[in-house]
Amino acid sequence: MRAALAGVLLIAALSTGARADDSACARHISVVGRAAEARVPDFAEVTVGIEARAPDAAAALDAASKAVTGVSAQARALGVPAADIGTAAVSLQAATRSVARPGGGLTEEPDGYRASNFVSVRLADMDRLGDLLRQALEAGANRIDGVGFGLRDPDKLDATLQVAAARDARSRAAALADALGVKLGPLCTLGPAGGTPYALANRALAAPMAAKGRRVPIEAGTIQMSSEVAATFAVTP
Repeated sequence: MRAALAGVLLIAALSTGARADDSACARHISVVGRAAEARVPDFAEVTVGIEARAPDAAAALDAASKAVTGVSAQARALGVPAADIGTAAVSLQAATRSVARPGGGLTEEPDGYRASNFVSVRLADMDRLGDLLRQALEAGANRIDGVGFGLRDPDKLDATLQVAAARDARSRAAALADALGVKLGPLCTLGPAGGTPYALANRALAAPMAAKGRRVPIEAGTIQMSSEVAATFAVTP
């Protein structure tokens, strides 16, 4: 709780720009404090899709819908709550095909309809992700558009890293002041200095072609987060 509160206070300082009395900061040291940490992700998110073609629009959409219903059922069977299963996209388009004409020309002619339905599944038990992908294929899926990994509460880690970066800034300033034979004074300014924003590590995948029943191998790796703050401290002889 103390670390989280400190993170909130630091965020407030960053947004307003902490600054001491200008006269006291006539002589100062400027530093950049840094902190970073790698965390094992605590959830995986995958978007599974079904593309179907049929002579008429209803048949194409029904085929895609039937398959995606099977994928959702497989996810629920693995213990995924309904809140972590959601439709990502649904589309229906008229399809065409190229037809050669006498003389070498090509024309496009109607060729039924193409429908797609995509569902996103967030999985807390990442050890079951490979099983989910295999079962999705067996349920009729023919597209896996991406696998992402993330943290359910990245703000908590970010607040911790901001506090660590601020402490690093003061430590660096104190070391420089000692090397220069001066005394470190109060904080003059504090502001953001870039950093690495949190993001899911998306990985595009084609539908795996493994033997029937074989789980799809997936490695989550780690998520790297960092924070940087720019700080200026007054110095006195």
